[in-house]
This record gives sequence, C-alpha cells and structure tokens, in this order.
Amino acid sequence: MILRPHRRNLVVWRQSAGPAGRCCTLRLRRAPRLTRAGRMRRWLRTGALLTVLVLTPLARAVRARWRILLPGVVFTVAGVLLRGGAGGVFLLPGLLFLLSAPLIPASPDAAHAELERELAGYSTPAQRRDLEAMLDQYPDDDTGELREILARQAMAGHGSPLPGGGRY
Repeated sequence: MILRPHRRNLVVWRQSAGPAGRCCTLRLRRAPRLTRAGRMRRWLRTGALLTVLVLTPLARAVRARWRILLPGVVFTVAGVLLRGGAGGVFLLPGLLFLLSAPLIPASPDAAHAELERELAGYSTPAQRRDLEAMLDQYPDDDTGELREILARQAMAGHGSPLPGGGRY
C-alpha cells in the first residue's frame, strides 16, 4: 500500500499561460471585481462619513480654544517622543495645556455670530411674528440680546433706519 501525496488542494496563484484555447487573443474585458473590494470600499466610505459627523462638533468646540490646544499638542508629542532624555520635561506642561483647554469658555463673538446666523433663518414676516410671540412669554432680561439682533436684522433688511424712508 502506497501513501498518497498531500497535494490534493493545489492552488495556482499565477498562470504562466492564458486560458486554454485563447492563447493568442487579446483580452479586452476587465477582470471581474472581487466582492471584498466593494465591501471594503463601502466600509471605508461609511467610516469616513462617521468620522466627519463625529469630528464636526469637536472642530467647532476646538475652534475657540485652538490657541491653548496647539502648544498642548506640540509639548505632549515632544514629551512622548523624547521621554527617555531631557525632552521628557515637555510632557507634563503639554498635558496641563490639554486638560485646561476645556475649562476655557468659548469666545462670545463666535457664539454671537452663530446666534445671528440662526435668527437669520426667520426671514418671512409670519416667522418673525411667531418668534416675537414666543419671546414675549419671557422676561426682557433673558431675551434682550435676541431682540437686539432681530431689530438689527430688520433694519438691515429695509435699508433705512427711519420709518417711511426708502432707499431713494
């Protein structure tokens, strides 16, 4: 009795010649795509979309605090890379900068500009009346800033601060 060789599952990775019967014809069609490539591309697109959706609010929060985050990142990276030598002293100040950044309040100018953009969405007179009716339910101390922005936008829309005074 002779043992059979273990070459039953022989796989040819690269063929030296083309398919049988077509040795001299040119192949004009592309090879069919693998399903894994399409699946990987879909996963890559989904991952990129989720990354953008997660990082957009983070970028808005960082925009006001970038002046303290930038040195924090630089010092932390330098401290990690040079931690074996004397450069390791940069690690602690970098971490302190990074940990103190969320404690700094966002700049009021950015919040004010964002509020003006949101209030500009109320452009029709009916929308303005509804918004003013909602604001009337609250004290003037709480809604004063909103009323000033709405009055400024109304004046800019008409072109003249004087009643009855048009452009010409």
